[in-house]
Amino acid sequence: MVTKLKQQTDSFSLTRWLRSLWAFARPHTIVGTSLSVGALGIMAWALAAESLSLGRAVGLILAALVPSLCANVYIVGLNQLTDIAIDRINKPKLPLASGAFSVAMGRRIVGVLGALALALSAVQGPILFATVLSSMVIGTVYSLPPLRLKRFPFWAALCIFGVRGLIVNLGFFTHFRRGFSPVSGPAIPAEVWALTGFVVLFSVAIALFKDIPDLEGDRQFHIRTLTVRLGPTFVFNLSLWVLVGGYAMLVALAFTSLSAVNVDFLSITHLGLLGMLLWRARQVKLAQKSHIKQFYQFIWRLFFLEYLLFPMACILGQ
Repeated sequence: MVTKLKQQTDSFSLTRWLRSLWAFARPHTIVGTSLSVGALGIMAWALAAESLSLGRAVGLILAALVPSLCANVYIVGLNQLTDIAIDRINKPKLPLASGAFSVAMGRRIVGVLGALALALSAVQGPILFATVLSSMVIGTVYSLPPLRLKRFPFWAALCIFGVRGLIVNLGFFTHFRRGFSPVSGPAIPAEVWALTGFVVLFSVAIALFKDIPDLEGDRQFHIRTLTVRLGPTFVFNLSLWVLVGGYAMLVALAFTSLSAVNVDFLSITHLGLLGMLLWRARQVKLAQKSHIKQFYQFIWRLFFLEYLLFPMACILGQ
């Protein structure tokens, strides 16, 4: 009886630990990283100069995804380790802020996964290693003193769209392109540049918007975000129009510059998403924190969706 009770207790503790680890990994960033790496791999496969079996392509994509996810947890975990006091106000359910994880546990997870990210990317080639290393370096200076670039709106936004927009898209696509086939024509085709430009604008909007629900904690700890300086209404409208500009740009490029995509599919889906974005924005009441968080998660879902729609447009355009 005692042994059975101990087994149940151990099972419960492990389950609770895994749930805390999932929260520590910041699930929306895990989903975003998985979709972006997978989508870039599919695009490289669809645009490859030589045919490659889908099974082998998926294997190469999964191999690259593992170190990218390790790096993802390193970056978001390091940010939590430096923001425990702020998170107790802004995000009290996070494992470090709530006490579900000790600081020592957080440091061990970050250290182990950071080392794994570098080791597993290094054995897959210099391009993947450089991509993962660059992301981790930027994530480190974003969070850690003495630079702690998250304190400054311009540099914080530059870090976020630099990683999500430029490094991830260009680095992973180049890695897959060279793994799937000899490069013919431009190393980075127009379609990838278009997706990169769109994601850069989206990342800028996310970087701006993410500080709106954190206004109280940032103000108390003297983190001079754009929301603290100019107010949530200004930042909300600015981030919204950055998103509108991104959708308008992509639709315009579909008709003028992107020969390898299905123009009808890309334009119809993105105009529909633009209409939905504007409709949802009109429902947001900035005085209600729940509205802000729901709209922020909606923006992330649009970000996720792009990495499904754009590769599909490339496949349909072949």
